[in-house]
Amino acid sequence: MHLIAHRGNIEGPNPKWENHPDYIQEALDAGYDVEIDLWRVGYGPMRLGHDGPQYDLPYKLTHRPGLWLHCKNIYALRTVQYWAPSGLNYFFHENDPCVITSLGYIWTRPGQELTDNSICVLPEIQEDIEHRLPVVAGICSDFIGRYNETSS
Repeated sequence: MHLIAHRGNIEGPNPKWENHPDYIQEALDAGYDVEIDLWRVGYGPMRLGHDGPQYDLPYKLTHRPGLWLHCKNIYALRTVQYWAPSGLNYFFHENDPCVITSLGYIWTRPGQELTDNSICVLPEIQEDIEHRLPVVAGICSDFIGRYNETSS
């Protein structure tokens, strides 16, 4: 099962550090996949940030396995589509119940039906979800440490 740290969060939301390159690297180094928010404004550089472009995307992260790139605008999507190495997951959505990632996973918004190929996003804000988690392909959470069987 893919355990995905939402914006780099492992033990809860941390708005000050979310999507910061060092924070992302810490989550990757801890053994988690990471969902990041990716922007591109016009022909400028790729940037990280939830509500807008905040941080430069370091080159060392551009080809790192375990990243799930949430392209926040069409410029980011087109750029990633062009340069993404095989094996990198990327997707674009706004208010869709679910979308298919570039590697065929079903990225599923909170409250939607789940399948064995779904990534359950933010189970912590959903009621009566725990019994459905064993059937999914992955979990994306601000509290992903809770779902790590090896965590103490």
